[in-house]
Amino acid sequence: MHLIEQIEKEMGKKTLPTPHVGDTVEVHYLIREGEKERVQLFIGLVIAVKGRGIRRSITVRRIVQGEGVERVFPLHNPRVKDVVTTRRGETRRAKLYYLRDRVGKSTRLKEIVGERSEEGSDAGAAEPAAKA
Repeated sequence: MHLIEQIEKEMGKKTLPTPHVGDTVEVHYLIREGEKERVQLFIGLVIAVKGRGIRRSITVRRIVQGEGVERVFPLHNPRVKDVVTTRRGETRRAKLYYLRDRVGKSTRLKEIVGERSEEGSDAGAAEPAAKA
């Protein structure tokens, strides 16, 4: 078992984004058109996160011309260049498959507000010291 983990560590990406279920993400995906390659954005909602280690993948859903389109992106795939979280959504479930049956405004999730980032935590720590 240790040999498999060691091989996975060598083969996988060094830095990996951590998208959560409910996040709106931009997946930068490398596509080939003839002889040329270009990066295409797939912007949508993460409805599922599966696997762990090198097998980790996310299912991203978006609406294109009134039709729901879902794609599964293995995060360690060399064609997945980057996954950027643009919005954090508040969820109470691990899988959001129920959104497939919904249409329009009922598919919206509440945004997580007031989440501290690395810069925000430093600024927050400096304020109480200035007041005291």
